[in-house]
Amino acid sequence: MNWFGVLGLLGAALLGCWELGDALRCPEKQYEHKGKCCNRCQPGEKLVSECSGTENTVCTSCERGHYQQSWTKERHCTPHDICEANAGLDVKTPGNATHNTVCQCQMGMHCSDRSCQTCVENQPCQLGFGVVAAKTVVWESPPCEPCKEGTFSNVSSKTEPCYPWTSCEEKGLVVKAKGTSTSDVICESSKRSSLSVLIPITAAVVTCLVGILIYCLVHTKILEPHQPEEVEEVLPVQETLLRGQPVAQEDGKESRIAEQEKL
Repeated sequence: MNWFGVLGLLGAALLGCWELGDALRCPEKQYEHKGKCCNRCQPGEKLVSECSGTENTVCTSCERGHYQQSWTKERHCTPHDICEANAGLDVKTPGNATHNTVCQCQMGMHCSDRSCQTCVENQPCQLGFGVVAAKTVVWESPPCEPCKEGTFSNVSSKTEPCYPWTSCEEKGLVVKAKGTSTSDVICESSKRSSLSVLIPITAAVVTCLVGILIYCLVHTKILEPHQPEEVEEVLPVQETLLRGQPVAQEDGKESRIAEQEKL
């Protein structure tokens, strides 16, 4: 047996395998085809024809509504996801040739599961509570937390957070009524606030002055000296008999009765 011949055949076989292995080691953006490294199609494109000994790889752009995100040798692009309104979905980011459409749940809804193919309604937060967006998980109803000091929520809502109280100082106003967890601060003009204080004070002062004036008038009248009343002088009355009956006759007046008696 010719051992040298056998060894030669084995060596040739190993060398062929080694060369074949080298041919399969193509760069990342290429792929092996019939012992040759062909270029992959870049993102946003799909393969039309593979390379040959005389021609390079032929690619074309993805059709409208489709995308290809990576370097590929695929002959088809992937269709964009459709955000179904009936499933409670809206478009968050429109798709293009290199990226898929990104869907999100409509306002007031959250994903029914981790795949987020459909959405369900959130549970509403009551008055004095707000939605905490930072703690929201896409497949769970957003958490409701009590409004902290300085914030309020006056509606029952599935989306609204707690809002900060209005700053009266920033608007050049003063606080008329303090805020609560369910109501905002009420502001008013500083002039109006001054009047609201001055009016009752002025009214009190005027009332006191009027009272003092009445008191003085009453006491002044009481302390005045009494003037003696004029007494009408009464003339003495004389009695005269008329036909045997006494008749009063004032002094200094002629008596008609006497004249009548003379007659």
